[in-house]
Amino acid sequence: MEMKAQLTPYIMSENAKKQAEFYKEALGGEILSVVMHGQMPGAPEAIKDKVMHLAMTAAGGNTLFLSDSFEPVTGNRSISMSLTFASEDEARTAFANLAEGGAVKYPFEHQPWGAHYGEVVDPFGVTWQVVKP
Repeated sequence: MEMKAQLTPYIMSENAKKQAEFYKEALGGEILSVVMHGQMPGAPEAIKDKVMHLAMTAAGGNTLFLSDSFEPVTGNRSISMSLTFASEDEARTAFANLAEGGAVKYPFEHQPWGAHYGEVVDPFGVTWQVVKP
């Protein structure tokens, strides 16, 4: 059986608006829409100011979704975001921008397999792999 679907990263955040603004600046992009829990009928007062769903584009039109989490957000090494760039300059810029306030795991360097590669954890705990083949 062949299945077809669009895969879109959905990031649970402690502050979805702030995180989306960071990605907008770091990678270029646009916040397309924000729906707050308070816009939904019957939303409890305690969550009215939380983001229910935020849609944005980043790094050349890729779609990301974000939402405020109701639980503490911790980093997770089992999943990372991977960005592949055609330009080394763009890759280096994105890597440096994502590293601002975060932590470099592996510096962005030329690798033995021929590509440029680096890994960074952004200030929100999301791991990014940046590649220039």
